[in-house]
Amino acid sequence: MNSPSPDVAVPPAQPEPATGRALPGGLAAFLVFFSSGAVLVLETVALRLVGPYVGVTLQVTSSVIGIALAAIAYGAWSGGWLADRRDPRTLLAPALVLAGIATAVTLPVVRYAGEVLRGGAATAILLLVALAVFVPAALLAAVTPLVVKLQLADLRRTGQVVGRLSGIGTLGGITATLGTGFVLVAALPSTVILFTLAAALGITGISLGVWLRRRDRAGTPGPARAKAALAVLGLVGAGLTTVAPNPCDIETAYHCARVEADPDRDSGRTLLLNSAQHSYVDLADPTHLEYAYTQWIGAVADVVAPPGRRLDALHLGGGGFTVPGYLTATRPGTDNVVFEIDGGLVELGERELGVRQGPALRAVVGDARMLVAGEPGDSRDLVVGDAFGHLVVPWHLATREMAAEIRRVTRPGGVYVQNVIDYPPLRFIRSELATVAAEFRHVALIAPPAALAGEQGSNFLIVASDAPLPLDAVRARLDTLDEATTLLSGAELSGFVGDALVLTDDYAPVDQLLATA
Repeated sequence: MNSPSPDVAVPPAQPEPATGRALPGGLAAFLVFFSSGAVLVLETVALRLVGPYVGVTLQVTSSVIGIALAAIAYGAWSGGWLADRRDPRTLLAPALVLAGIATAVTLPVVRYAGEVLRGGAATAILLLVALAVFVPAALLAAVTPLVVKLQLADLRRTGQVVGRLSGIGTLGGITATLGTGFVLVAALPSTVILFTLAAALGITGISLGVWLRRRDRAGTPGPARAKAALAVLGLVGAGLTTVAPNPCDIETAYHCARVEADPDRDSGRTLLLNSAQHSYVDLADPTHLEYAYTQWIGAVADVVAPPGRRLDALHLGGGGFTVPGYLTATRPGTDNVVFEIDGGLVELGERELGVRQGPALRAVVGDARMLVAGEPGDSRDLVVGDAFGHLVVPWHLATREMAAEIRRVTRPGGVYVQNVIDYPPLRFIRSELATVAAEFRHVALIAPPAALAGEQGSNFLIVASDAPLPLDAVRARLDTLDEATTLLSGAELSGFVGDALVLTDDYAPVDQLLATA
């Protein structure tokens, strides 16, 4: 027998086709695009779900991103493992339906668990975020490897198929991220977004299952008992949502907001943002300042400009518009400009907190850092910094560069007051004092004695100016208040600040400085 000549090419063996027929290209692309996008919708909305209970800090944001990525990794690995052991056509529809049910159940689970895990402890944050994201995201992440396995009918095109579907999945995530951040969150409550997504996933899964069975008899209908159980689970999730505790009256683009009446003061209203007390307004008496830090601001304003003398005031953060209302009531003709990033809070203030825009008050919606840069120099007698993301000053409003912009806007002899919240060991307030002092020549600090001793968390008020501060007059005014207050300046303040870090745009670890451990 003659052996074949080495010059003769042997045709390559035909590749074994993958299990079953491939899905139509458009359907495969849609499933990958839709499932990948749904994961990013969940990730974005999760920040709104957990914010009322654990805040919206760098740690919370990092937890949402990290756990979503973990869910994607685990779901993709599990989906690929299952795709090699079972016909993917029998798994795709159940994965989507189960993801829809898990999404519907997410809202009541987070609301009930949030009441138990309320606070900022790291374990509470991680657990609550996992409850919000992990299960539905993992189920959705399993869709892509299932689809990829079905499309690998020709092993010579493996790279093309995997690369194309991977790119489509990435585009789905990008589209969902931008659409949710720019459109959905601004237009719809979280409840509507989640239940719409859950319904879309369920309908897609059911429709896909029916289509596959009719097209090629892939698999058989599941047991009636299993279907009934899934339907009941979905209905239970929807029912629990209707009775789950809701921490919001309204959801704005940035906050879960609620206004509560004061049971001890008929005209008193408390604004809660993400379940934390933020502002107090007396609808009948705008000169009433309930919280200590607002009383301190009022005391400084009364010394800088005695009642009756108008001011040009700039407010970084609006909240309940308490301080602008006080300045208008005590100094007719005062020009209050308020930079508030959350337009929903402005509308809520106008609707429920007596805010009236006009010559005395103009609210400008936007980021204070960007808006301050557009203000003319030497234009304000008083600048009030009272902007918070939950209980944290946004880092870009706490840097030396921001302080330089505020100094530029403040008139010679004008005053900047900044409200800061910190907890023992008081690293952030020390750094923020060092940061402000790097730009302003004269700085003082108002705080409760127990807070300065490191015994409790508290509000702190930084007072700064390029002109010498009227410290004796401020101290005398503070002495008239009900609660004991300390005014630090000079050598005492320098000793308190020590060698604290000056925060800059390049390095401002605000959340880490606020960590209590």
